[in-house]
Amino acid sequence: MRLGSRADDRDTGMTNLKSEIQFRLHASEGAETNSTAEAPSSRRGRLPRITQVLALAVQFQDMIQRGEARDYADLARLGCITRERMSQIMELIWLAPDIQQEILEFPTNKTGRFPISEVAVRRVAENLAWSDQREAWLNLKYDSHLD
Repeated sequence: MRLGSRADDRDTGMTNLKSEIQFRLHASEGAETNSTAEAPSSRRGRLPRITQVLALAVQFQDMIQRGEARDYADLARLGCITRERMSQIMELIWLAPDIQQEILEFPTNKTGRFPISEVAVRRVAENLAWSDQREAWLNLKYDSHLD
């Protein structure tokens, strides 16, 4: 008898499920690539991780305000991340608007790690007064040689 036939389902009490999975193929390191076929982001580099995470936090906050999600727990379930990680991401919303804007405007990076980590920026966001955040932000940028 063929797998997936009705008799098999009755015998085992199992139900067949169908799922569609999409894969994106990447060129191997040794493969030649056409420069016109490359994705624009691969030519320019990657945005720093902190920029990506802050943009995600802004998007999540917008989803809550539009009613697409009820709360952070709902977003955590939708994003398949823990509530703790969601809280870490959303701490970036506490940053002063000018600091958020500066982070969102960071240039792409081709060479590797960006000198400012998400953890360091969350430490800045822990300061509730925006004036204290600005001072901590300036110190962080100076220590990271961004000025």
